[in-house]
Amino acid sequence: MRIVLQRVSRSAVEVDGEITGLIGTGLLALVGVAQGDTEADARIAAAKTVGMRIFPDSDAKMNRSVADIGGAILIVSEFTLLADVRKGRRPAFTAAARPEEAVPILETFAEAIEAEGVRVAHGRFGAHMEVDLLNDGPVTIVFDVQDGRIR
Repeated sequence: MRIVLQRVSRSAVEVDGEITGLIGTGLLALVGVAQGDTEADARIAAAKTVGMRIFPDSDAKMNRSVADIGGAILIVSEFTLLADVRKGRRPAFTAAARPEEAVPILETFAEAIEAEGVRVAHGRFGAHMEVDLLNDGPVTIVFDVQDGRIR
């Protein structure tokens, strides 16, 4: 899994003119599920996402998590995060999981976040989405989870 976290003041995702997910202060999580990713990987990624101390404390130091501030997380699936651009000019997406593999992993990721007491909003898997965000900072963190380890 590849996760791109953006600290936001607000974020929304729209599909065919309908807002499917909307949050205030929190995180926009762009999530790419790779072939071979597991539910265990999703739970590890969720714990890291919820616990990531990237919100300011009273001294303006990044020392608080999304859970600490009572924020929410907007999850948007994005297979293009797994693009292979080493050859030619057209990215290859062969590392991305097929929908029947990716959807349960994304569901596990969301459920694990909710189990930590953080509200989750969603995009719509496989749809053309328009994502709106007000990046706060900007703060953007990228990490991978593979074979049960954060990379």
